[in-house]
Amino acid sequence: MTDTTPTDRYPTDRYPATGGSRRTWLWALVAVGLVAGVLAAFLLYQKFGTPDIESEVVTYTVVDDSTVQVQFTVTRKDPSQEAVCIIRSRSKDGSETGRREVLIPSSESGTLLMDAPVVTSQRPGMADMYGCSFDVPEYLRAH
Repeated sequence: MTDTTPTDRYPTDRYPATGGSRRTWLWALVAVGLVAGVLAAFLLYQKFGTPDIESEVVTYTVVDDSTVQVQFTVTRKDPSQEAVCIIRSRSKDGSETGRREVLIPSSESGTLLMDAPVVTSQRPGMADMYGCSFDVPEYLRAH
């Protein structure tokens, strides 16, 4: 059997075969896409995955013009670790009027209900959580 492609009309050096080159580029593109997907999944899990410590204000009570009593829960994956939570008070206009660090002692329970007052510089309008951490300052640790 002879080649039926007229070489005078379709010279081989004018249109080189690129099948292997395209296939290589396709596999490289797939590999880059997979690596980018795995990296994105890892970063999203780090940012939005289950945190090691969570907190939430349950209720607050304005005691007087310079004090608000805050009740909050703290949930830790490892309750044997001490933690610190920062609670704060805000006035009716939203400005911060008081802040307090609260030591969360180690315990048997993963979730603790805590109660602490916050002294304010003006009449409190509300209270909220600033956040919690396992990086407890030395001055808060029980000696």
